[in-house]
Amino acid sequence: MSSGVLEAGAEPSTDTRALFAQVAFNHLLGLQREFAEGGVARLSLDLRPELTNNFGVVHGGVLMSLMDSAMSSAALSATGFQKAVVTIDMSTSFHRPGRGRLLAHATCQGGGRSVCFCEARVEDASGQVVARAMGTFRYVRV
Repeated sequence: MSSGVLEAGAEPSTDTRALFAQVAFNHLLGLQREFAEGGVARLSLDLRPELTNNFGVVHGGVLMSLMDSAMSSAALSATGFQKAVVTIDMSTSFHRPGRGRLLAHATCQGGGRSVCFCEARVEDASGQVVARAMGTFRYVRV
């Protein structure tokens, strides 16, 4: 019986473009993938009260999840959606409180056959940077 994840660098049996839509947590948060192509991705999130912290602004965990999903989308698109990824490391810095509609911009910065290095930033509706992250992703087979 297969665990669903095979060795790094192996070719997947399916196009991984649809994996984002299959992640129930993305639906729970309300993440929308607006663009993912050529190692670049953009996701959006319309902030709701249940996604805020005690101060009424976006919870840090929501920001991290938004950037993680954006970076993984960038990493997937860098392979033409021929591989899947798992996060192996992520470093985040928070710059200012986030409110309203949030946009995550992510880019693949390099890597090789088995790993991908990405960067992301989240901006609020006024274009102010709310948070930044760097992540390392391992390519896996689904």
